[in-house]
Amino acid sequence: MNVHEYQAKEVLARFGVPVPPGEVAETPEQAREIAEKLGGKVVVKAQVHAGGRGKAGGVKLADGPAEAEEKARQILGMTLVSPQTGPQGKLVRKVYVTKAVDIEHEYYLSVLVDRANACLTIMASAEGGVEIEKVAAESPEKIVRLAVSPVAGFSPYLGRRIGFSLGLSPDQVKQFTKLLSGIVRCFLETDASLVEINPMIRTPEGEVVALDAKISFDDNALFRHPDIAEMRDIHEEDPLEVEAGEAGLNYIRLDGTVGCMVNGAGLAMATMDIIDQHGARPANFLDVGGGASKESVTAAFRILLRDPDVKAILVNIFGGIVRCDRVAEGIIAAAKDVEIGVPLVVRLQGTNHEEARKMLEESGLPLIVAEELDEAARKVVEAAKGGAR
Repeated sequence: MNVHEYQAKEVLARFGVPVPPGEVAETPEQAREIAEKLGGKVVVKAQVHAGGRGKAGGVKLADGPAEAEEKARQILGMTLVSPQTGPQGKLVRKVYVTKAVDIEHEYYLSVLVDRANACLTIMASAEGGVEIEKVAAESPEKIVRLAVSPVAGFSPYLGRRIGFSLGLSPDQVKQFTKLLSGIVRCFLETDASLVEINPMIRTPEGEVVALDAKISFDDNALFRHPDIAEMRDIHEEDPLEVEAGEAGLNYIRLDGTVGCMVNGAGLAMATMDIIDQHGARPANFLDVGGGASKESVTAAFRILLRDPDVKAILVNIFGGIVRCDRVAEGIIAAAKDVEIGVPLVVRLQGTNHEEARKMLEESGLPLIVAEELDEAARKVVEAAKGGAR
């Protein structure tokens, strides 16, 4: 689960990470009131779950309360389009009004899960800010990476080692080590999967501050953190993914044309791979679970068909926990309840799959039955390429 910048800074502040003061506003008038409390120059920042806000016009400097109100009026309600939002952009519903801070130098800093090495990895660069993607692509040697042992945990020497590699002075290294220690504690104690500070800055006075912040939390651990779970903003999530979650389905929307309905994550990944091998792209990852009941299949069909890019659907179910004939009953009932309107390829294997195949063939429904996975993938890709909605 991702959160907004203002929420990320609120969480980081609990762990002693220095962040500029600020508050969130939903109206231009609220932005003016916050600017009056902060005094002096402020920055008005669009709150969407995406980077690149500054280049997209979603971050504006204001000299005082009146200008903060005007800048908020310009940003609120805009559709912000950046490389991370995609061409459809995101609607701005909130702005974060924060005290402006003088910047002498910008840095990049993040802590993330390193699955390959079964540890946390700290990444830092003396060249942060809006050009960090360019740095990573063109000068990866400028990014420092250090592993944090899950057994030993964070040690101050890691902070000193990174701080000096960034060119900080001894006093600034002390500040940085404290800041980094707070970030790592935040990461571990909140079950985060990513904490990113871009930029971390050095002020003319020599202070080290987290000017921006992004945190992603592990969805599976949110039951341990009800306060963080309450920060969820469903407006920032794909509506189909939200609907799928409410129906108990594991669904992730992708950019292809073949809708996939599968039971089991491993089988779902294999199905997506073989569709790609046959020359098409999967439109989604969708795991209906081991039961694959009529209700779950019906909900899955409704969600798949609400994606206008889906040109054909492949149902690939392995009958292990549930018998294939029961799944076939669910597919037939669901197909009668939902107007499918695109080619449908069904492959059922496992317990009672022969009975299930016969039921599907005798159902009278306009569907294509396949025996092998390769056959099913080939047929659904041909159908997707041959028939527009």
